[in-house]
Amino acid sequence: MMRRLFWLLLGAVLGITGYRRATAFARSLRPAVRPMPRAGALTDFAADVREGMTVYLERQARGPASTLEGHRRRGLPPGRPGTEGRARRPPIHRHDDPKDGR
Repeated sequence: MMRRLFWLLLGAVLGITGYRRATAFARSLRPAVRPMPRAGALTDFAADVREGMTVYLERQARGPASTLEGHRRRGLPPGRPGTEGRARRPPIHRHDDPKDGR
């Protein structure tokens, strides 16, 4: 058991050390790339967020659209849609009250 643990730890140490040396060597072969300044990137990001929030708040300030029941077609009288051209019928009353005798 101890032998296996030793070899496991030795493999992990050599693997990590080899990986670090290989990445350092690969970085030395690449041309130097100037990194983007982080402060400038953060200020650009913050400006984009502020602009997006401004647009969002402008849209929310208008209020939500009314429901479909509240909409009317232009030029048509108020009422149920589709009943404009028909003659109006008297409502049919159906009562199931025992005192009415029906």
